[in-house]
Amino acid sequence: MSRQLAAQPPVKPVVLGKMGAAYGIRGWLKVFSSTENADSIFDYQPWFIQHAGRWRQVELEGWKHHNQDLIIKVKGVDDRDAAAQLTNCEIVVDSTQLPGLEEGDYYWKDLIGCKVVNLDGYEMGKVIDLMETGSNDVLVVKANLKDAFGVQERLIPFLDEQVIKKVDLNAALIEVDWDPGF
Repeated sequence: MSRQLAAQPPVKPVVLGKMGAAYGIRGWLKVFSSTENADSIFDYQPWFIQHAGRWRQVELEGWKHHNQDLIIKVKGVDDRDAAAQLTNCEIVVDSTQLPGLEEGDYYWKDLIGCKVVNLDGYEMGKVIDLMETGSNDVLVVKANLKDAFGVQERLIPFLDEQVIKKVDLNAALIEVDWDPGF
């Protein structure tokens, strides 16, 4: 791992993917991309990982498609054992590298932690995750501890205008047209 540079952590870190299992014997790894187009993960450099409790900058020697997977070669990682040490490391970049968004578009990372309130003012909880389904994205909302409906988690479709009425990132608030009993 001589080519992994010790680094200052990204100022505004955002996770774009994760390193998977070692592939082959020459230090290649599978990589899982969270970007809309999987190949786009390579547009954002440098990559950072946390390894052995420290931030490290990762320099890629190369990447390619292999069957349905993306595989990468990290500089200085030349055998299967060294590659295996990086398995499950999250791939992080500084969010200032991400392109600006048009009005009404949001990065998932910006929605995490937002309070969700329905049109009647009922606080449904906070967004803890988002899921991608075939037809639309879904907010995963952790309900408040004393939820009147006894719900622990809600799955709310991210359907702009139909369900999602307003997103106010400054107030960390999402207003939805959704029955709290669901």
